[in-house]
Amino acid sequence: MRYTLLFSIFLFVIFTGCKKGDAGSAPKLKFKSVNATEIYSGNIVQFTLSFEGGSGNDTITVQEIVPYCTGSSFITSYPLPSYPVSKNQNGDITVTYGFNAGGFVDISPKCSMNDTAVFRFSLKDDKLHTSDTVSSPKVILYYQ
Repeated sequence: MRYTLLFSIFLFVIFTGCKKGDAGSAPKLKFKSVNATEIYSGNIVQFTLSFEGGSGNDTITVQEIVPYCTGSSFITSYPLPSYPVSKNQNGDITVTYGFNAGGFVDISPKCSMNDTAVFRFSLKDDKLHTSDTVSSPKVILYYQ
């Protein structure tokens, strides 16, 4: 009994005491802000996210979820520009979409009514470590 208890404590210490090294850890992603939550034709929407970690060759995945309009939602990934990696790497990422605004990926409503969308983001490094998924507040795209 005594040895079983000692062995259990030993295993607990081994499993809870081990930490991943920086080279093997996933990047961290936090939602910071959105420039507007009510978007009209001709407007852009900009999401600002902060990150920690990463490998310098990261990809951000964006998912738009529009629960009441089949065919309006999407999921896509974009490579981030390469950057030199340093210890305690961190920075901001800005993701921009347009609603009938030239030069931007279009997120116009697809169902002849207002879309209420939530955008979800995750970051993946070149070693396939993935951050937690973060979400925006609800964004209303006004149909006109």
